[in-house]
Amino acid sequence: MRLRHTAVLLAAALALSGTACGAKSSKKDDLGAAPGATAGPLDPNTKVSITVGCQPPKTAKAERAAWDSDVKEFQAKHPNITIVSKDAFPCIVPETFQAKLAGGQMEDVFYVYYTDAQNIIRNRQAADITPYVSGLQSVRDVNPQFLQALKGTDGRIYGLPRKGYTTGLVYNRKLFTQAGLDPNNPPKTWAEVREAAKKITALGPGYVGYGEYSAGNTGGWHFTSEIYGRGGDVVTPDGTKAAFNSPAGRAVLQNLKDMRWTDDSMGTKQLHRWEDLMRLMGSGKLGMMVGAPDVAVEVFLNFGAKIEDIGATTLPEARASLLGGDAYMINPKASPDQIKAAILWLEFRNLTPGQGQFDYEQFKSLGRPVGVPENLLWGTNASGTKERELRRRFATVPVDNFAPYENGAPSVAPKVEPPNAQAIYAILDSAMSAVLTRKDADIDQLLGDAEKKVNALLARTN
Repeated sequence: MRLRHTAVLLAAALALSGTACGAKSSKKDDLGAAPGATAGPLDPNTKVSITVGCQPPKTAKAERAAWDSDVKEFQAKHPNITIVSKDAFPCIVPETFQAKLAGGQMEDVFYVYYTDAQNIIRNRQAADITPYVSGLQSVRDVNPQFLQALKGTDGRIYGLPRKGYTTGLVYNRKLFTQAGLDPNNPPKTWAEVREAAKKITALGPGYVGYGEYSAGNTGGWHFTSEIYGRGGDVVTPDGTKAAFNSPAGRAVLQNLKDMRWTDDSMGTKQLHRWEDLMRLMGSGKLGMMVGAPDVAVEVFLNFGAKIEDIGATTLPEARASLLGGDAYMINPKASPDQIKAAILWLEFRNLTPGQGQFDYEQFKSLGRPVGVPENLLWGTNASGTKERELRRRFATVPVDNFAPYENGAPSVAPKVEPPNAQAIYAILDSAMSAVLTRKDADIDQLLGDAEKKVNALLARTN
């Protein structure tokens, strides 16, 4: 996580003031309640304080130092704004997130997964920021698919993305070489994944060719990514019925069952949660897993991996890929001035190449790896071109290790998560865990049972 510098803030102020010119002002407009309204810039003489969630923990030294440096730089440019950082870690605990939000304990500027955004919008737990961002080029440059995840059914904007990516296949290049595989030509089909996994497992005790999640909602998350890749869906287009009890859904589970029990290439330990595969990848004993390139940074920073050993490619046979990432939303109790201050901060921190989380020069000086395409908020527009150029200029890792992903990702359509995603993922965990822990698991029955539960869930929430 890093921030950018000053040109953006100036641009933000100019954009906000420019779009405000000639607009009729009213209390309703300032609050963003009227479609088409445009908020003016924050008065530099107005003192504003905002609490901001997801400050990196002290254990993530480079990330924390960059955040603190960004806060200092931002406040020097905007001495009337005070950023009060909150470093609760992890940033989101799914079991307590809604309670914290409903209980009014959330920060003024709070961190969310795309997964949760639509429920938050439906429950009116985030401010409508449309009039505050309508004139910002930095927001217009964002991949529309990423921004769509933060829009309500009314077309209004309720958050700004921090990170956007699609899932692919992360693999250990060193193990590929040891197993006689070409690390520059990673698997393009699931059949090739199976063959590669068997060869990696054959390296000896403790080696796992392919790892998969099946607990803590992560199994359903990966099921969704994999069924999207096969051209399937989790729910119907109108979001009212389950759609995964299908040939594509059966193919996902059958492939995992075959790898687990026929190939014996997934190890005996199952029921993995997020951190379990991170640890296994960090140990250098895991060959492949579904994930985005940011896995390489995570396992390097927090799980002991050698980042030069990690590579990434697109999802095998991908017709689409799960859109992942996170964002920030603003507390609906925030005042108009707090919203204006928050937008300035989020644009500075998250939406400008060369600043904040894209300040690769600063990252390099702090020892954080640079060069991994872990955040693809933009396409081929000016912002995207500048980000890629800066990432390569200050790279500290072999950028070609991730070329199969970066070169292939634009041809794979990003696809948003289903509604009520976390609840659906929890149900699908059961199907994923069953095929990985029971040799006699009946795939049709598992999908049928999950379908009934998801249909009941959707009936209650639609």
